[in-house]
Amino acid sequence: MAERTTEETPNLRSIRAVPDFESFYRGEYRAVVGLAYALSGSRLAAEDIAQDAFLAAHRQWDRVAFYEQPESWVRRVVANLAVSAFRTKVREAGAMARLKPREEYLPALQAEDADFWKAVRNLPKRQAQVIALHYLEDRPIAEIAQVLGCSQNTVKVHLHKGRDRLARRLDERWEVRQ
Repeated sequence: MAERTTEETPNLRSIRAVPDFESFYRGEYRAVVGLAYALSGSRLAAEDIAQDAFLAAHRQWDRVAFYEQPESWVRRVVANLAVSAFRTKVREAGAMARLKPREEYLPALQAEDADFWKAVRNLPKRQAQVIALHYLEDRPIAEIAQVLGCSQNTVKVHLHKGRDRLARRLDERWEVRQ
């Protein structure tokens, strides 16, 4: 009798029902776009980021489908793509600043919610990701740690620092406006 190799041994996770990509996409689309919007501040950018994240998942679906939480993998891709999009936006804004006066391309101030998410986007990358996952998607610390690939203590530190920075920034804005 021949011995089974590791490759032939079934993975216990593969026994669970694996959703087809279309079902996964339909079930996660709104939440993923919402997260992308919170991190990017633009509906159009959010849809592009979500599309790119789902495209990456689709291309690797034979592997991603068997992850314990494929939705966490997609959110991690969204967080990384949002950071990349932000960097591109910063480079483009720098180029525009050399061409036009600053006030011509700054977005107009919006409602309090928009001010909050704008302040979130100005936080350091990890703090913004943790704040968005915690407040927008109401994810627990343990799940945020899994999505971002870090420890729960690291998530707690980023959440604490992010809250402190947001409180200071938003307090400054309110004092100026009143």
